[in-house]
Amino acid sequence: MKILAVDSSGLVASVAIVEDDNLIAEYTINYKKTHSQTLLPMLDEIVKMTETDLATVDAIAVAKGPGSFTGLRIGAATVKGLGLALDKPVIGVPTVEGLAMNLHGSSALICPIMDARRNQVYTGLYRFQNNELNVVKDQLPIAVEELIDTLNLLGEPVVFLGDGVPVYEAVIREKISVEYSFAPAHMNKQRASALAVRALQYWENGIFESADDFAPEYLRMSQAERERAKKEEG
Repeated sequence: MKILAVDSSGLVASVAIVEDDNLIAEYTINYKKTHSQTLLPMLDEIVKMTETDLATVDAIAVAKGPGSFTGLRIGAATVKGLGLALDKPVIGVPTVEGLAMNLHGSSALICPIMDARRNQVYTGLYRFQNNELNVVKDQLPIAVEELIDTLNLLGEPVVFLGDGVPVYEAVIREKISVEYSFAPAHMNKQRASALAVRALQYWENGIFESADDFAPEYLRMSQAERERAKKEEG
């Protein structure tokens, strides 16, 4: 089973090719360029370097949201175009599940946080049991203080990761009462290889769709949509 995975849901852009239990190639960049500038050149580079014929790919995985509205749209457009051109299915993986896969084998409660602005984060709670990722709380947008209250009530050690950590680290340190830690640099951002591993589990459970049917999941309205709704209410 060969999966091409793409993640442009946040600040990081990442592309990977994973075949069964082997990571063939991964290209991840966290720099001041838009994903529209980086994603296709990254994809082209790993395809050339590995001499991969994209026709041999079995499915295309993508972070389906939540995350940056622009980033999700770029990722969706990329995989839909590839899927339609190659006649390959798409496996949409919830963004924070892909992030949680970075910490495979952790015994702590895993809490990915992505900055959703307005003192909110996109998050979910996860736990590994028998090497399987289990969803404790499905992904959602939530105020960071409310998330910390939830974690304090659960009373378990927790590890944080994601681009929301540097934004809300001071608040976490001030308000959290349970044992906690922050994932190190090589584990704390989106990685397409981790997304691909989760996508393979989805595939084995028959969870995939056609490129034509795939659409990102934003979890909340964009700023433009909120402003339009506010005007209509007024």
